[in-house]
Amino acid sequence: MRFPRNQGRCFMTERSGNAAARLLDRVGIPAPLFLGFVGVLLFMIGDGVESNYLSTFLAEQPGLSENAAAITISLYGIFVAVGSWFAGTLSSILGPRRVMLIGGIAWVVLEVVFLAVGIGAHVTWLAIVAYALRGIGYPFFAYAFLVWLNTATPAHQRGSSVGWFWFVFGAGLPTIGSLVASWTIPHIGELGTFWLAAVIVLAGLLIAYFGVRDLRHAGPTQPDSAGAMSELAKGLTILWRDKRVAAGAFVRLVNTTPNFALFVVAPFFFVKQVGFTQENYLLVVTIVYTANIFANLFFGIIGDRFGWKRTVTWFGCVMCAVGVLALYYVPLAIGPNFWVTVICWAVFGIGLAGFVPLTALVPSMVKVEDRGSALAVYTLAAGLSAFVGPALVALLGGVANITALIWVFAGLYVVGAIVTLVLRTDQDPGQAKRLGSPVAKDLTSA
Repeated sequence: MRFPRNQGRCFMTERSGNAAARLLDRVGIPAPLFLGFVGVLLFMIGDGVESNYLSTFLAEQPGLSENAAAITISLYGIFVAVGSWFAGTLSSILGPRRVMLIGGIAWVVLEVVFLAVGIGAHVTWLAIVAYALRGIGYPFFAYAFLVWLNTATPAHQRGSSVGWFWFVFGAGLPTIGSLVASWTIPHIGELGTFWLAAVIVLAGLLIAYFGVRDLRHAGPTQPDSAGAMSELAKGLTILWRDKRVAAGAFVRLVNTTPNFALFVVAPFFFVKQVGFTQENYLLVVTIVYTANIFANLFFGIIGDRFGWKRTVTWFGCVMCAVGVLALYYVPLAIGPNFWVTVICWAVFGIGLAGFVPLTALVPSMVKVEDRGSALAVYTLAAGLSAFVGPALVALLGGVANITALIWVFAGLYVVGAIVTLVLRTDQDPGQAKRLGSPVAKDLTSA
């Protein structure tokens, strides 16, 4: 059978498009939202470009110091926490697509103010304010897409699609972002790399906003704003209504607090004290966090077999406690050995992924009607760690007291391991294997 020329092209395009959609669905990515994943990846790459040289960059600016840089990043962390908390509620009121647009525009505009006026014109207070406010940008953009994804994805595909979300999120921040910085700083400088990051973020916004054409789930899901705000308040009260949720939130806070603190002090330590070049240091970071994003997928599978709580305790808390000590003491003893440092830091980076089953564990401990509130608290803890980490650095005196900081981090992970003992639910695969035990019977009857 012969087709007219244009008709044949349309047929072939449609057939290849259907094949691509089937392939995406097979690997767990909902085809209609594929360009949303691409947008999130680019956005988080742009956001992550600065993550491992920001503190040194700020400390070198007129009117700023190492302590001022830590305080600036802490203020930024506050707004990350605020953005993380409100992204879901605003998505239900305004629609996730609109919240993504607000977050993307806020990020780009505030970055321009930060670079052009705050840094360029040496208006220190404006640099601090603009950078801090920019903290709402990536949670609004990324977490609103996560809401959109959960609403639009069929139940049988939801777990894998959310896994892909965290994969592209972690691939961008800080992994590929740090790699981009290591390539561009030698050629266009630190300031030029900041401007490039803004362009990458803008590209991610445009691709996600205009590229996703299926808008059936892009609008508001909660037209009653009063009801949405009441759900937000409910998310706070669950902290004292169910102490296990509070414990789970604490463990989630412990998960990445030292990681965000390391973003502040590690550049000073590894470049100025150990003796790495900035390019090699950024390459170390890239390799470590590449291992981390693949470990995220791996520990999701391990958790379903070994048990959620046990995975978090041993592969998360304990492994991170060992890793954070190794990434400090080993390079301090042997100097700038690239691969040894990669191995030591990778123990910590892979350990961070050991906390992945906590996402399933926390909501499974409460009644079905409270699971949304439990997840809201979990997200808040995740965002709050971006504030607490840099705040600890400022409180304990920065890189000058890095030994004390490292031991505080290790201690936090040990405390986190102890707290996980109360995170029990009969839905945990590790607990389910012991349903005959007294603890399991109590949980089942409750």
